[in-house]
Amino acid sequence: MKNKIIAVIGATGAQGGGLVRAILNDQSGGFAARAITRDVRSEKARKLAELGAEVVAADLGDARSLKNAFEGAHGAYCVTFFWEHFSPEKEVAHARSMAEAAQAAGIGHVIWSTLEDTRRWVPLEDDRMPTLMGRYKVPHFDAKGEADLIFTGLGLPVTLLHTSFYWDNLIHFGMGPRKGPDGRLTIAFPMADKPLPGIAAEDIGRCAYGIFKRGPAFIGKSVGIAGEFLTGAQMAAALTRALGREVRFHAMAPADYRRLGFPGAEDLGNMFQFKRDFNEIFCGARSIDLSRSLNPSLQTFEQWLARNKERIPIEA
Repeated sequence: MKNKIIAVIGATGAQGGGLVRAILNDQSGGFAARAITRDVRSEKARKLAELGAEVVAADLGDARSLKNAFEGAHGAYCVTFFWEHFSPEKEVAHARSMAEAAQAAGIGHVIWSTLEDTRRWVPLEDDRMPTLMGRYKVPHFDAKGEADLIFTGLGLPVTLLHTSFYWDNLIHFGMGPRKGPDGRLTIAFPMADKPLPGIAAEDIGRCAYGIFKRGPAFIGKSVGIAGEFLTGAQMAAALTRALGREVRFHAMAPADYRRLGFPGAEDLGNMFQFKRDFNEIFCGARSIDLSRSLNPSLQTFEQWLARNKERIPIEA
């Protein structure tokens, strides 16, 4: 029998790349990887092709290219890229294009990488956190949660995959230890003493592969994944051990985080506040045990640090 094709949006990115590699590393799994990317000539795309992936060009803004890329596939992994454009409306439009392409192609199992629509808990008129862009509390969360209804409304065989904070943000997103005025290293975000669900980005893809392998058991379900739930103080202690330099945690106020001034600071300030204020709900929607059952190689933060500590930028 021919292997079932999984079409992976964002195959050169963090989540999609992890899924493509998980498929390619399981030669007897019965699946083949179709890596969908805007630039098939990029170095990352060429590497995936060398590993054995079918590399196909498509753009989330081009509905026809998406439908062609999904044609003949059994499964589709759908993810959006908010931090490229900072537009929740564009995220919803891209989600609709993927959902309609999956419907047109008769995809047998769709995984939609999503997050909570925080407006269910913090309505726009609630002044505990500011409303952003006129109609959102946490734009990069809310747009994904809003788009859930597109996938379910079309009657697609979908699994809603709720992800967690990438530990890779310590490398790529400027959230790693910074040197303060006293010369000491600090990580800072507004979680107070509440645990933050986190995960290695590549483990998201591996968990998604576990969902595709178990297929029917997860169609129509919401699944929340995480590698560990750690407080800021626990993350700082782990960083101290891994780096051999003391790292402290500073529990900023959400308002101070929102005022940091970098692109997306207000969004992230609200995000951390939501995770802090609705911590039991947010953590309760994510299961480490389920994540490990989907992905037996699920990493802890300590294990991820052992593999990646040299990649975390640290001021001399």
